[in-house]
Amino acid sequence: MARKFLYFIAIVIVLVFAALIVLRVWSQELTAFVFVPDVEFVEQEPLQENAYQDPAMWYSRPGIGVNDPARWQPALAEASADEGGEETTTSRPVDPRSEALGVTGDVPAFAVFFIHPTSYRGTDNWNAPIGDEEAERIARIYIRGMASPFNAAEEIWAPRYRQATLGAFLTTEPEAEMALDAAYADVLEAFRFFLDSVADDTPIVLVGHSQGSLHLMRLLREEVKDSDYASRVVASYAIGWPISVEHDLPALGVPACATASQTGCILSWSSYAEPADPSAVMESYSASTGFDGELRGKSQILCTNPLTGTFGGIEDKDANLGTLVPEDDMSNGVLVPDAVPARCADNGFLMIGDPPEMGSYVLPGNNYHVYDIPLFWANTKADVARRVAAFADDTSPTD
Repeated sequence: MARKFLYFIAIVIVLVFAALIVLRVWSQELTAFVFVPDVEFVEQEPLQENAYQDPAMWYSRPGIGVNDPARWQPALAEASADEGGEETTTSRPVDPRSEALGVTGDVPAFAVFFIHPTSYRGTDNWNAPIGDEEAERIARIYIRGMASPFNAAEEIWAPRYRQATLGAFLTTEPEAEMALDAAYADVLEAFRFFLDSVADDTPIVLVGHSQGSLHLMRLLREEVKDSDYASRVVASYAIGWPISVEHDLPALGVPACATASQTGCILSWSSYAEPADPSAVMESYSASTGFDGELRGKSQILCTNPLTGTFGGIEDKDANLGTLVPEDDMSNGVLVPDAVPARCADNGFLMIGDPPEMGSYVLPGNNYHVYDIPLFWANTKADVARRVAAFADDTSPTD
């Protein structure tokens, strides 16, 4: 009996090791098998004319009030000692324009257009249906954590759109490109309504993450570049998507932000803890075609250091004004200062040192993609405030 039990244990161990080997060698193939739709692409019907006049087509926009996820404000965690001398954590509200966040005085009025990342993982459709409850629940959480650093804005607009499903990014099948084109058509419609809705003299900040950044870059290339409102764009935050300095940046019509107060420029970073393994992303990036029609290959990836707001560089965690550390379900969180450093590596990815405790959504290779903005929540808030203030100074009439 004992021998049979030992045989059973041996077989279990072999199966576990076999499973680990399969996951290591074929993890990308298995992920694609799980998430890539095996249905035909269905052409998306155009939205009804003026669809974005309906407030229900927006997660965030003026007038939504307390239910607007972008208007959420986290608390700042503080370390204090209890009666027994043990260190505990309390929290206090954060002033949206606090000097502690690098913001002095009132921030001039500005409007934000925010494109949320992929929140739809379904395989029954290549594009998320409007009204999919799970996708919209996750989208609200993303907006709560990623758009809230921009909530010093007078207006924040974040549209619902028929986003491409997660599996569209795991295949080279033509349906994937068709799904992205369909998603962009909605984003474009929302963006045009946004432009018609904000005052003609209001400075604009454009923000996207992951799939949202991909659509943002297309907006920059096809809509904003050479437009009569391009001069109103204070900055573009295309975060969580690799941008080739050589093959993509010239087509966007904006330079990389070189200084913390520069305007009319673009910022981008993709976060990895160490030891980092970005090989899967690099493989896809190298084989992809840039906006100039050439392979991106080993070209330099744009890396903005979010702790300094400059191109490249290294900064210690002491410069981090506040990392938004979420609760397990990511529906709430607190700001923890001095938690995460930032270093732009030679490969163009942003290294954040030892893996911080951020939750269970870290991707393989120590990829902190989901946390790109929360890791630097307070510095991002300070960054946009500086740039908007600098923009106001540059455009103010002189005597």
